[in-house]
Amino acid sequence: MKKKFHIVNVVAALVGLVTLLAHAEDKSVADKAATEKPKYTTSEIMKALHKGNDSLGKKVQNGQGTKEDFAKLVEYYLSLPLNEPPEGSAASWKEKSTALLDAAKALNDGKEGALAQFKKAANCKVCHDVHRGQ
Repeated sequence: MKKKFHIVNVVAALVGLVTLLAHAEDKSVADKAATEKPKYTTSEIMKALHKGNDSLGKKVQNGQGTKEDFAKLVEYYLSLPLNEPPEGSAASWKEKSTALLDAAKALNDGKEGALAQFKKAANCKVCHDVHRGQ
């Protein structure tokens, strides 16, 4: 009986520790987003990745992206959710910009379906209708 009680205590302690660490991780991500300054402005990101028909974004959408291209997308898109939207709600901005970042990460990681995910997230009109400043 004593052994069972001891094992239950150990398991309970481990579950508590895992829960504590998970919440600490969530808090650190939230704190980082609240205090971290973006490396690139939204304008710099759009010019570097989406300006013109021969842009890196178009190249990737056409299935011609390389591992280096995917890494560059991730590097730039890391800043996007940290920037303020020119117009529209912050919640919508975070949702759309995070979707773009997640799609770039999926491409970079070679995940199945990543190109379709990127094409959906990189739909300019969906974001510009809500957030593009005039």
